Amino acid sequence: MTRVEFYFNVPDKLAKASELCANALAKGHKLTVFSRDDAMSEELQNRLWQYSDASFLPSVKATNALSQFTPVVFDVKGECLSQDDILINLQTDHPPFFSRFRVLVELVGNDDTDKASARMRFRFYRDRGYEIKSKDMALS
Repeated sequence: MTRVEFYFNVPDKLAKASELCANALAKGHKLTVFSRDDAMSEELQNRLWQYSDASFLPSVKATNALSQFTPVVFDVKGECLSQDDILINLQTDHPPFFSRFRVLVELVGNDDTDKASARMRFRFYRDRGYEIKSKDMALS
């Protein structure tokens, strides 16, 4: 069963997503980032390609022919899923295909609108019996 992880009060979702990608790749995992739109995917991809002075985190869009060989894949529709390890959700709704993944990561910002949609997603997962782990970034 998919393990669901919520990170609340995230001041910069793309920075946190970059950090999570780096940590997961260091452990040999693959990730799909379910972005809000192509612009968000491109901004995050730029961050990953420039992650540190000494390295980069390879990533492509799901429609790219190399997506099955690339550890971080960006998707906005969920139509080209090439792995089932970790999914980072940056959309306001729950991904309809989340249950195929080993881990689902939900990033929740500081604004009230984002928190309200996150509460709905949290209840959705909880009501279906998913194990949920939460971390408040304001306390870190």
